[in-house]
Amino acid sequence: MTDVRTFVEEHRPELLADLDAWLRIPGISAQPEHHDDVQRSADWFAAAARQAGFPTVEIWPTPGLPAVYAEWPSADPDAPTVLVYGHHDVQPVDPIGLWHTDPFDPTIDGDLLRARGASDDKGQLLFHLLGLRAHLAATGRDTPAVSLKFLIEGEEESGSPNFEALLAQQRDRLACDVVVITDTGMVAADKPSTVTGMRGMVSCTVDFHGPDLDLHSGVFGGAIPNPATAIARLAAALHDADGRVQVSGFYDDVLELTAVERELFAKVPMDDDGFLAVAQSRALSGERGFSTLERVGARPTAEVNGIGGGYQGAGGKTIVPSDAFAKLSFRLVANQQPATIIKAVEAFVAEHTPEGVAATIDWEGPGVAPCLVPLDTPAYGALTDAISQAFDGLPVLPTREGGSGPEAAIQQVLGVPMVFLGVGLPDDQIHAPNEKVNLSMLYKGAEAAALLWAGLARLGRSGLKQS
Repeated sequence: MTDVRTFVEEHRPELLADLDAWLRIPGISAQPEHHDDVQRSADWFAAAARQAGFPTVEIWPTPGLPAVYAEWPSADPDAPTVLVYGHHDVQPVDPIGLWHTDPFDPTIDGDLLRARGASDDKGQLLFHLLGLRAHLAATGRDTPAVSLKFLIEGEEESGSPNFEALLAQQRDRLACDVVVITDTGMVAADKPSTVTGMRGMVSCTVDFHGPDLDLHSGVFGGAIPNPATAIARLAAALHDADGRVQVSGFYDDVLELTAVERELFAKVPMDDDGFLAVAQSRALSGERGFSTLERVGARPTAEVNGIGGGYQGAGGKTIVPSDAFAKLSFRLVANQQPATIIKAVEAFVAEHTPEGVAATIDWEGPGVAPCLVPLDTPAYGALTDAISQAFDGLPVLPTREGGSGPEAAIQQVLGVPMVFLGVGLPDDQIHAPNEKVNLSMLYKGAEAAALLWAGLARLGRSGLKQS
């Protein structure tokens, strides 16, 4: 037998080879021209899971794009069952001109590997496979100490439109004692942390239609409603001077931070200058009275993701445009419900639609609910112990993530404890050009995963149920 760290160190080249192969598949779920690539991505991970030893590996079709399911029962009948969730699809690469390298030709520069999906989420999934192999080598077992199930989605980057139905359909196959989310990250390379909450989200496109054709601005301007002006006013009306969202009822159900929770946020190291550097921005903004970490992790927000209308070409064209649009997203926090916010936003749009302009709202699905993870469960204790060991005894900080995913749906359908084990960093530039992952973080993630399986096995099914 060999210890976990030694095994991970000795098998780094295999991880890099797997990353190089998988990252070359442009599985962009948002773009129909890449849907065949999403299928290829699913096939690739299914083959990798079989090679890692999983005796059961299946591709689960959906009305959209496929998920991958893998299962490896423990030889111990009393072992707890762990479900690992991640996703194999990736974000679009636009604007391609800002990439320094080909997004689907992985490039290693020292400790950094650059490619679309390197951090979100292919690199993180592959550290779990390496961690499983390290766990088997360190324990001398032929099967894992816990019964492992993997559910790897293919539409997460498109809002998981079919995922909740898949969960309900496969509820019995997915039954488990604890869920481990790997689509997540940490505060810093030298500040190990784990996510204890994620925001939910609803997003839409608002279209304003005015005259049935573009009009001469000299002949008609000033006498006909301009949908571009109206959409600009709508966007400007979303916030007040203190950064609070002005949609009526938006904050009604928000679970406010307690004094203890604000103390925990204050303990998480946060370098606002570093945050600005990563964002390549010149100033902070947001809701008055809250820290940067609180704003991005524990407060609801409204954002204009895109806005346009009328002539966009070179030079000028003096028109009153026929149409204008705004793409909006709303991040939600604990207790807020997507359906409630959708109704509130629809009322807000109606209130800000002038006479002579017709509004339509196209929602990108029913939305994603927020989720919170309690800090007093045995599963959380096992997770923080494993992460701390992998990071040479450093304390593990609880934090919250501003992004959104299907975690709340998993909680609701499966009804078991959930923890987050991911090693992405704030400067990984996920969803942006030049996405990267720190290879040293993937190696530590593999160690933590191997240690977590052993820790959960020691707790057993009965131990995981204690509070």
